[in-house]
Amino acid sequence: MGKYVHVDGTEYTGEWKNDKQDGRGVEIWPDHSRYEGEYKNGLKDGEGKFIWGDGSEYTGNFKDNNINGNGKYKWSDNRTYEGNWVNNKMEGEGKFTWPDGRTYKGEYKRDKKEGYGIFEWDDGRIYKGNWKDGKQHGEGEIYNPIKKIWKKGLWENGKKIQWINNNINIEL
Repeated sequence: MGKYVHVDGTEYTGEWKNDKQDGRGVEIWPDHSRYEGEYKNGLKDGEGKFIWGDGSEYTGNFKDNNINGNGKYKWSDNRTYEGNWVNNKMEGEGKFTWPDGRTYKGEYKRDKKEGYGIFEWDDGRIYKGNWKDGKQHGEGEIYNPIKKIWKKGLWENGKKIQWINNNINIEL
């Protein structure tokens, strides 16, 4: 156990092994960012919680100083993402929630919606389908809460380009 204060004011208090942070510890930076969790060989590695100076926070897995594995990130404006991470990017399955009630649950690649996912607006509209580079792309279905019907269509770069089987609407 020990405490180290870097010349820039960063402080680490916790466990050490071979002159490196190893085990549990707390690190605090001059901008009031803070990490509390596991270290291995001088790097954040394992379970931990990081709070940035602006109030954003991440709780979950770290590997080699990066956000990796499963965890929850909450931005200072109250947007949240809970799911899988690879090298500090949303990657794999996850759920993103906006403060106004919108949600997206599905696949991510390099921080963008990619693959299959379901987006729900706060007014009851729902899109279920394919995404590419963060936009609706490919086949999908959209639910109209006023008419209470689903319509299947094709999207390209976030814009509907045509309806498919428009005469087959499914009631909820």
